[in-house]
Amino acid sequence: MKDTMIGVDLAKNVFQLHAASMTGQLKFRKKLSRSQFREVLSAQPPAVIVMEACGSASYWARELARLGHEVKLIAPQYVKPFVKRQKNDAADAEAIVVAAQRPEMRFVPAKSESQQARAILFRNRERLVNQRTELVNGLRSILYEFGHTIPQGIGNLSRGNEILEDPNCDLPDLVRQECRDLFELIEETTVRIDAKLKRIKALSTETDTAKRLQTMPGVGPLSALAIEAFAPPLETFTRGRDFAAWLGLVPRQHSSGGKPRLGRMSKAGQSDIRRLLIIGAMSRLSQLGRKSIPKGSWLERMLARKPKMLVAIALANKMARALWAMQTKKENYRDPTQAVVT
Repeated sequence: MKDTMIGVDLAKNVFQLHAASMTGQLKFRKKLSRSQFREVLSAQPPAVIVMEACGSASYWARELARLGHEVKLIAPQYVKPFVKRQKNDAADAEAIVVAAQRPEMRFVPAKSESQQARAILFRNRERLVNQRTELVNGLRSILYEFGHTIPQGIGNLSRGNEILEDPNCDLPDLVRQECRDLFELIEETTVRIDAKLKRIKALSTETDTAKRLQTMPGVGPLSALAIEAFAPPLETFTRGRDFAAWLGLVPRQHSSGGKPRLGRMSKAGQSDIRRLLIIGAMSRLSQLGRKSIPKGSWLERMLARKPKMLVAIALANKMARALWAMQTKKENYRDPTQAVVT
């Protein structure tokens, strides 16, 4: 039984420690350098180490666990209410311990090296997509300044090339040269995006979890990778609604006096998974996807009386709940409309 809890305020070079007993009595406070931090905690008897879930938290969680400590990560927004008066490293470390000792506190599972590697691949692809969008918008704005309009979308980019190659093009030579440079950058970025997408598709065939998740309509390699990389083990959620709430796919509550008041979607939790599930739901509501919607189903009734985006969010909520059930029961997706009642 560990009798010491140590709150650590992480940083690049300076680490603030606040150690207390399990009942809250102060044991010591220390400010350590990066090298001292590892030395001190390697000599420290096994304790409960609590840190905010920040950029390097998962790395230090793995390192400290190897030293025999029990490591817990806590969301920063749960620590902030316990900071006393002035904010500084010592106050933050103390607040981490006070928050972690609350019996109802929720903690964040540390990510494995594999999860972090997948997250980096996902983020790098997203960064390239954003850079390509910036380049395309820059090209469209240049052509617009000279009276040429191109619709939005990467698929309409060929129209810009047609304008540049037109023998009767009225663009100055310098502008045409700059536009060609932008086209080359866009093509190079597209090649890199395609390469990363190919790598993601390959990774999506390596694990049973990714294969299982992709049996659901609207969930592809990107969504499966995002769930593997960013979500905690789905078994940690008590029910599917908890997972949907963690993704922010439930209404925001502002209830008081026993009167429930539900607002717009909360948008709390992991935004990448939420966005991909909504995109997957929208694909199921497209003209092609609607052909598979059974007559008289709740989805058809919703589409008849609600806006498309609202229906997509409701469908994404159901998809999140179904994903939780699939993962906890280790089963592939089964269409509820095809279920046989016995």
